[in-house]
Amino acid sequence: MPTADQPFIKKEQEESRIAAFNQSPFAQLLKMTITEAHDGYARVVMDCCQTLNPHDVAHGGAIFALADQAFGIAANCGNAERVAVSVHIQFIAPATGSLVAIANRVADNGRFSTFRVMVHEGERIIAEFDGVAIQTNPLPQ
Repeated sequence: MPTADQPFIKKEQEESRIAAFNQSPFAQLLKMTITEAHDGYARVVMDCCQTLNPHDVAHGGAIFALADQAFGIAANCGNAERVAVSVHIQFIAPATGSLVAIANRVADNGRFSTFRVMVHEGERIIAEFDGVAIQTNPLPQ
């Protein structure tokens, strides 16, 4: 949430960033869709039926990509541009259907932001992803 010295991002800018993430070739390849996003939060969905591995469950790379997409848009939907500097994922359960990744910013010191992304299949937790992003441009003064 912007403070008094950080103006709110314009709705058109936010929508443009969401569209850019949704229209990226990689997101389209995996059929990931951002269903909701704002500064520090994102919800991204993907049907993993086309990403199954030889064990007939979602490939770990596809689950990681979904979590990373949620992390990326949550980190970049505000007044600053950020890139990942460190991420970690823990796979908890296999998945075969529709997945939802929910990203939330859990800490921010002005330069580094920490995000937690939970990936679910229905009510079941599939993976937990933690990411740290660094701000690459100055905030507006």
